[in-house]
Amino acid sequence: MRVLVVEDDPLVADMLRNSLEQLGYEPTTSGNGYEALTLIRTGLYRLVISDWEMPEMTGIELCRSIRERQLSGYIYIILLTSRSGTENVVEGYDAGADDFITKPFNPQELTVRLKVGERILSLESRDVTIFALAKLAECRDPETGMHLERMREYCRVLAEELSTWPMFSDHVDGDFVQMMYLTSPLHDIGKVGICDDVLLKPGRLDPDEFDIMKQHAAIGGQTLDTAAQAHPEAHFLHMARDIAWTHHERFDGSGYPKGLAGTDIPLCGRVAAVADVYDALTTKRIYKPAYSPEVARSIILDGQGNHFDPDIVDAFLRRETEFLDVYRRFREDHSPSEQEEMCALSAV
Repeated sequence: MRVLVVEDDPLVADMLRNSLEQLGYEPTTSGNGYEALTLIRTGLYRLVISDWEMPEMTGIELCRSIRERQLSGYIYIILLTSRSGTENVVEGYDAGADDFITKPFNPQELTVRLKVGERILSLESRDVTIFALAKLAECRDPETGMHLERMREYCRVLAEELSTWPMFSDHVDGDFVQMMYLTSPLHDIGKVGICDDVLLKPGRLDPDEFDIMKQHAAIGGQTLDTAAQAHPEAHFLHMARDIAWTHHERFDGSGYPKGLAGTDIPLCGRVAAVADVYDALTTKRIYKPAYSPEVARSIILDGQGNHFDPDIVDAFLRRETEFLDVYRRFREDHSPSEQEEMCALSAV
């Protein structure tokens, strides 16, 4: 991630640049506020570290100038200062600063404060991106809408259950649960790249058409991967990419698009697979009726260890009551006949 350093003291600027490079950032240094404003207008910099005391334009004046301009995204500003006292803190915040670092700066403190800035910037880009992409999927795919609501609720329930298991304690925490909830609606974003003749076909797909439809997982994964590489600070894009790319993989390696197996499939993809299939089974599609939760449960149990990660299925069984609550709350009025349910069970 790029960081703009605004510092008129060459020695301090060099120290900051070296520290930032060691931390993995791409620093650019500027000797005064006017030059910094020109660089900020390029749109390349979202993190700014500025000295408070500078000739021509002070750090406080730079903050005010940034906040007065209509920019494409939020700029996170850290003021570097030797000043102390409540009065100076109030003045800095009032001018638009987000944080402060005291001279001489501590590299560890610098790291922590930059990470805070990254998280805040990530929240802004995350919410806008997820909303825009989810709406794009919704307008192209006739099976979205309430499906997206149910999908994220099912994923949240499963992730919450896994967060209580010791074997997942190092990986599944509150952030993971929240990220699953936020990004799972993007699982089928790749369908925007599928032609209408296949995506909107009013009936079951033939083998060639199904091969085309299966491309949506790779299209979605590749699209989100490109975005993730362009914005490495937006960590949500990494999970969104993994879900889109792997929610059709199978635990035994027979899925698509990569044929991944077992724990080579990202955990978020394994969670999304159970949630997506459960919802597909319990809702009406062009090619099938809506099956009851009991039928869906039987099919998922039958897929334990081959289609689905056994642990995720166990998590589903432990939280099945909450799945039923979601199913009823967002239910669409499609009830299967007894004969249709018997046909589904016989296919298990």
